[in-house]
Amino acid sequence: MDILRMQIYKYIGIISLIVILQTTTFASSEKVLPTIVPIDWIKTNLDNPNLVIVDLREKNEYLKGHLKGSVNMPGLQSLFAKDNWMMPKLDFLKELFSNAGIDKNSMVVAYDNGDFFWAARLYWILEVLGHNNVGLLKYAYGKHLEDNLPISTEITVVKRKEFIPRVDNDQIETKLSTLLSIGKKTIIDGRAKTHYEGKDSIAQRYGHIPTAQNYACTNNFQVSKDGNYMKGFDELEKIYKDLPKDKEIILYCQGGAESALNYIVLKKLGFKSSVYDGSWKEWGNDTNVPIVNPSKK
Repeated sequence: MDILRMQIYKYIGIISLIVILQTTTFASSEKVLPTIVPIDWIKTNLDNPNLVIVDLREKNEYLKGHLKGSVNMPGLQSLFAKDNWMMPKLDFLKELFSNAGIDKNSMVVAYDNGDFFWAARLYWILEVLGHNNVGLLKYAYGKHLEDNLPISTEITVVKRKEFIPRVDNDQIETKLSTLLSIGKKTIIDGRAKTHYEGKDSIAQRYGHIPTAQNYACTNNFQVSKDGNYMKGFDELEKIYKDLPKDKEIILYCQGGAESALNYIVLKKLGFKSSVYDGSWKEWGNDTNVPIVNPSKK
C-alpha cells in the first residue's frame, strides 16, 4: 500500500507540475499591449526590459534614423521569399525572433514606413505562432515619431532570447480551405479596387475569388506628411459595419501582407478572421481554381 501511495503521490506531483507549466505558458501570452499602440504608451514603457520594438523598414532607411532601441527586421528581405511571399519555415522564424530578443514575455511593437502592411504581417505571424502580446504602432515612421520619441542612427544590439512557437492553425488558411469556403464563409479581398475589378494583376489571371467583397486595406489608415497613422476604431467600425459577425471571414490580398492589416482591425472589432497566406499571388496563377473577372463583363 505504501508503494502504491507513493506512486499516486508521484503522479499527482507530475500532473500538478504540468498544470503549472501550462498555466505559466498561457499566462505569459496574455495580451497586455493595446492592439494599436499610442505614442504615450511607448513613452511610459521605454525602459521596460520586456519591450521589443521592431522596425520593418529596409536597412538603409533604418540607418538614417529609427526609434531608439528598435530592432531592424526588413520585411521583404528577412521575412518573405521573393518568389511567393508566403510565410517562411518555422525554424527560420524561430531563429529570426530569437535573435531579435523575443521570447514568451516580450511585448512586441511593430512599425514600418507607412504602408502598415509589413508591420501588420509581423503582427499576424507572431499570433499564428502563439505570441499574442504584440501591437501595431499607431504612427508609421516620420516627423511625428521623430518629434515625440528618442531617435538613434546606431544599430541596436540585443541579447538573444529563446522564442518558442506554438502554432495556431485557426489564424491561417490554405488554397484548399479557401476554395471549400466559397459560398460558406465571408471572403474579403484587401487589394486596391483596380485589382479586384480585374484591371490590374500581379498574377497570370485577373479578377478576384468568387463571392469575395472588396475592402481595400488602405482604408484602415490615414496618409499624412508627418507620418501615416491608423484610423480610430470608431471610424473603422463604420467601414466594416455591413459585415456579418456570425460568419467566419477569410482575408486575402496580393501576397498576405496587406490582408494582415485587415486581420488586426477586424479582430479588434469582434470578427473572427483568418488570412489566406498564398493570396492572389498563388490563386491568380492557378488555372484550376475559379475566378470572377468584372472587367470581362
